Amino acid sequence: MMMETSGDIHVEAARIQREIKSHLGLRSNALMFEYGNMEGKVKLDLITINPRHNQSFLFHSVMGFDKVDALQKMLEYVKHYKEKESSYTIQWIAKGDKELNTSYFRASGVYDALDKLYYGRDSNTITVFSVVLNPVA
Repeated sequence: MMMETSGDIHVEAARIQREIKSHLGLRSNALMFEYGNMEGKVKLDLITINPRHNQSFLFHSVMGFDKVDALQKMLEYVKHYKEKESSYTIQWIAKGDKELNTSYFRASGVYDALDKLYYGRDSNTITVFSVVLNPVA
């Protein structure tokens, strides 16, 4: 476990979280930082919340030695993800809804995009109609 001596780790974590939100241009209530422990490391899941259809999706996951390390890795990802990952459009409908939804994901492949869509939910609660790899602009 790394000890932070230069300052308060909570202050540093809050600073990096603000930087991530600012870089993504999302409102505070549209982004969640979810931490967990996995094999002695900190796992950080960055989750986006779409206010239009009130659903949450995985933006990206990283592993770090501690919370600040995980946040620094997420910030690095956020700064460069557009040039490293492909853009996908997924059309889907939630069970019990009548309206078709369209969501956009950056992912390394089709399965990665679908994993981000299904994150934290039973796959039977959403019906996917199409997954399209968007042309590179």
